[in-house]
Amino acid sequence: MESGTIVKWLKSEGERVEKGDPLYELDTDKVTQEVEAEASGVLLKIAVQEGEVPVGETIAVIGEEGEEAPDVSGSGSNGAAAQEVDEDAKEEGSPAPAREEERERGREASSGAREQIAGATHPEPTGDGGRVKASPLARRIARERGIELSSLSGTGPEGRIVAEDVERAEAGHAPAAAQAPAAAPSGEVERRELTSIRKTIARRLTEAWQIPVFQLQASVDMTRADALVASLREHEEGPKATVTDVLTKVCAAALMRHREVNAQYTDDAIVLLPTANVGIAVAAPQGLVVPVIHGAERLRLAEIAAARADIVARAREGKLQRADLEDGTFTISNLGMYRVERFTAVLNPPQAAIVAVGATEERAVAVDGEVVVRPTMSITATFDHRAVDGAPAADFLQTVKALLEEPALML
Repeated sequence: MESGTIVKWLKSEGERVEKGDPLYELDTDKVTQEVEAEASGVLLKIAVQEGEVPVGETIAVIGEEGEEAPDVSGSGSNGAAAQEVDEDAKEEGSPAPAREEERERGREASSGAREQIAGATHPEPTGDGGRVKASPLARRIARERGIELSSLSGTGPEGRIVAEDVERAEAGHAPAAAQAPAAAPSGEVERRELTSIRKTIARRLTEAWQIPVFQLQASVDMTRADALVASLREHEEGPKATVTDVLTKVCAAALMRHREVNAQYTDDAIVLLPTANVGIAVAAPQGLVVPVIHGAERLRLAEIAAARADIVARAREGKLQRADLEDGTFTISNLGMYRVERFTAVLNPPQAAIVAVGATEERAVAVDGEVVVRPTMSITATFDHRAVDGAPAADFLQTVKALLEEPALML
């Protein structure tokens, strides 16, 4: 990140704050986060009310009661604590935690609520030159679903538009001042402004495309893996196991046997990582995200299934925390549920490898000189050639294939 967008302040000038108190909401590349006060005292001055701000710029000053607010037009703070745009978000892949959406829905009904997830950086103008009163969650949902907030009537305090108003509008039951705009006529050009996450995806994929990569592909007999999934579903409590869970366990075990793949390339060295933190690519409403199952090599399949179900659900609900997205060492992208036979995934830097998983299909194969029908899956692995050479990459892929075809080898 080079900049962040201040959505709203949670404290007012002259108000007492304690270190760690939520101070303002900041829209980052992946999520909207609450930023905590870095010091205790009185919020003497807010230099930037809202909008985009470069990382490191002073946006407010916290000092002692009665102290004169310093000039913050430059970088100095005259001894008072200068609150800056959070630099923790600078590091790629380290978005701050999103607040829980359920808590927001519960608070929207009360006056002066602090919303969880901000959607737009500026309120939409109304026809009379005023501003539409709406919660950040309502703005986000409206933006994602193409609904004009100015066309709705709010049911919140003082006519404020809340998330339920937007959802009713989409269903056609909103108490709207005017009906939501009809779908664009056929053939009309539709323009969708880029969101922060879409800009980040574009930038990251462009960076990945500059890395010298190569792909290896293998076909896997999924007979025993499918039987294992069926057995887990029958005997284990909790979330139902999936092929992705078996893949996560298998890839984690293979990474521990072939640590040169569980690596990152840097300008000075190739860093071999001690644990398999496996990322799962998830198509969330806000865009592609890759939450991570940490230490997957140490988890049982049932534990991986529970962890996967949790992070995927929270990814789709926009509730991922910063820790969910950090420290991934390898990524799995599975499009099998869409009946895609095979595909090539784009590397997720700084990771050295990613595996793309296709659908399991009945195919005729030769076994002991006879043609038989077996459930077969294609996997395509992409490697950073700067960190991994062809032979060790092939060994890794063969280990993945062997473990999928005989899961007992993981024990």
